[in-house]
Amino acid sequence: MKRRNFLKSFGGIMLMSQMPSAVYAKSHDCEGGEECGKVELAEINQIIIPVGATEPFSALHLSDTHITRADERDDERKRELARNRRNAFPDAEKYFEAALDYARENDLVVLHTGDMIDFVTDANLEYVKEKTAGLNCFFSAGNHEYSQYVGEAKEDEAYKAQSYERVQAAYPNNLKFASRIINGVNFVALDDVYYNVTKKHLDLMKEEVKKGLPIVIMCHVPFYTSHFYEIEMHKTGGACAYVTGAPHKLTESYPGNPDLPADEQWRNRGVQQRADKDTLEFVKWLKKQSLVKAILCGHNHNFYQGPFSETAMQHMAGCTYDGKATEILFI
Repeated sequence: MKRRNFLKSFGGIMLMSQMPSAVYAKSHDCEGGEECGKVELAEINQIIIPVGATEPFSALHLSDTHITRADERDDERKRELARNRRNAFPDAEKYFEAALDYARENDLVVLHTGDMIDFVTDANLEYVKEKTAGLNCFFSAGNHEYSQYVGEAKEDEAYKAQSYERVQAAYPNNLKFASRIINGVNFVALDDVYYNVTKKHLDLMKEEVKKGLPIVIMCHVPFYTSHFYEIEMHKTGGACAYVTGAPHKLTESYPGNPDLPADEQWRNRGVQQRADKDTLEFVKWLKKQSLVKAILCGHNHNFYQGPFSETAMQHMAGCTYDGKATEILFI
């Protein structure tokens, strides 16, 4: 579907609002001129989400960009990490910048749901600050936002605290919890990067509900639903589902290595992804909130749409590092 038709036809296809279309483009083929060699996104899934906006507006949902910069300010271990990780995400910067160009050209709000950077360095954080300056954007954090050397240590709140202030200073909004109202729709970004949320998140969400506005939640890790769980378990061959708030009977079934030393048991997915009491209560409460109309997330690197509750769909963006994005028309 051409973008022009997408924007003009939304009124007649509200009942099909969750059906995506895809636009594919990688580069312009030409023999000369300023458009030659221009990089474009590889895949844009275009969807419509009915939320009760006072006026329709469009946004570009991005996730999992994984910028991998390091320089002389970093030690050799970090520079080697950057070289190795860049092999996994070689086109991250060009596709992210193509996404920003697309957003500016089409007057789209940029909604990014985590893992903008792959690990913490001054160069990565400077890149974030530079690219978001003056940009109409809203961010939620990912687990890689606070990663020092990627998988080298147990990642929890104490681990996050080592770099939190440094990271937060580079981002355009609060990464733990933030709210922004756009055309009568309350976008709420919250941190569930380690498969858990806190009692404070619940208290803050209850205050947002009191505003009486339709809510779109932005987070990095998708929330548990039986539908999404089954899809991810199939994809990982039964290893784990990478979701926040899965019942204990499910995470306890994730295979692991029981012979790891006690201080290394965190490496087992069933330990990493085990939901605490506050998280289970939060997800249960969230499913009952009729004002919650959509959840935007990332983490699993694939485009996905599926039901979360009676009033909300969960929408996962494909990975930006691979040139994928979701264009959303909120109505």
